[in-house]
Amino acid sequence: MTQLQTFDDTQKLIQKYGTRDPFELIDALPSTKLWSARSLDADGLRGFATIVNRVRYIAVNPHLPYEEQRVIAGHELGHIFEHSHHLRCQAMQDFDIYQATGRLEREANFFAADLLLDDEEVLDLIHSGNTDFFSVAKELRIPAPFFAFKMYSLIRRGEHLQLPVDIDNRFLRAKH
Repeated sequence: MTQLQTFDDTQKLIQKYGTRDPFELIDALPSTKLWSARSLDADGLRGFATIVNRVRYIAVNPHLPYEEQRVIAGHELGHIFEHSHHLRCQAMQDFDIYQATGRLEREANFFAADLLLDDEEVLDLIHSGNTDFFSVAKELRIPAPFFAFKMYSLIRRGEHLQLPVDIDNRFLRAKH
């Protein structure tokens, strides 16, 4: 999946359902359920996605701050839309989802970044002149390393921006 195709996929989804909120999308999507993950440890697994009997399940750790839950729900939607063939064979491995730095995790993070963050809002904040990368991320209520995925997406689509940090999937891993 190319970065441009991922962006197009998120824009079609947003337009069709009229929302960027991953929880509203999960509710609106046919055969997609938010699994109650109350049994997850606060410091453990952040979330996962799987498909069972043609029903797509997304689990998000409810012990996390709401802003992080949104990022994880968007990331898991990325797996549902970009990697459903992998989910049909098996569930994404619980502890490898966020620790992996592979292609599937990067694609899911790009999907989530383009889903959750509106280009115009991001560019307005960046060009306001009185904020830096970390301030913009804080204003958008997302982890700064996750914001790097949106910046990279904007750069790939022709915006002239400088990425002050490397893209790193490990920001979502369990904190020990």
